[in-house]
Amino acid sequence: MSDVLLERRDGVALVTLNRPETLNAMGGELVPRLAEALAECEADPAVRCIAITGAGRAFCAGGDIRGMQERNDRMAAAAASEGPGAVIAELDRLVAELRDRHRAITLRIHRMPKPVVALVNGPAVGAGFSIALACDIRLASDRARFGAAFRNVGLPGDFGGSYFLQRLCGAGIARELYFTAEVIDAARALDLRIVNRVLPHEELLTEGLAFCARLAAGPTAAYARMKENLAFAETATLEQLLDQEALHMRIAGFSADSREAVAAFLEKREPRFAGR
Repeated sequence: MSDVLLERRDGVALVTLNRPETLNAMGGELVPRLAEALAECEADPAVRCIAITGAGRAFCAGGDIRGMQERNDRMAAAAASEGPGAVIAELDRLVAELRDRHRAITLRIHRMPKPVVALVNGPAVGAGFSIALACDIRLASDRARFGAAFRNVGLPGDFGGSYFLQRLCGAGIARELYFTAEVIDAARALDLRIVNRVLPHEELLTEGLAFCARLAAGPTAAYARMKENLAFAETATLEQLLDQEALHMRIAGFSADSREAVAAFLEKREPRFAGR
């Protein structure tokens, strides 16, 4: 059984983290399989929206503690048998590995020219919280829980959570959640603007996929430019952003989807978007 499942329906790719016995902790083959699934979804023109959820009762419990212990044991063994040079070499390797994982998962989700929606069905903590934060939209079950649990294992955090969280709820709240590792429920996450909507647990998958199907039926080429504008706005000046918006508006104005939408409005019917 794969650590990540991929299904396609109605233009939506459902990516399921599938290590329920570990609350979908990021061990085994979960991380490389997730990276592969995201790359496949981005490359597939039939996929117009991506939903990410977890199997069983959790979204993702974050890092695999047993895997952390194995890394610690390897570092200790290298230090004892081969000296500081071996430790530095192993550290360089581990840093490069994590950078590649960040790019393959967090950066791909953020830059992918398609909407990515987290369907948070249960606990999303540590790196699992970060991955949910990287998504464009978060729909949460009323059983969902969220926490930046890194302090509990003496770590500062990864997969971009420190970037996204403070943009959603402000610097002070982000620091509090990181420093205390407090786990908050879905209602509190909604109050803090960490999630977009809270749904009854039994309805999350059905309603969440219906939401994603509505996005998939929309002007996906325009969504790609929206995401590019929003990402650019994170570092651009207002003048730079206005110039990019002008360029994208005029290019999109000649697209098939924009012409169809204008015609549909004048004909008083629903537009039929093709994503181009």
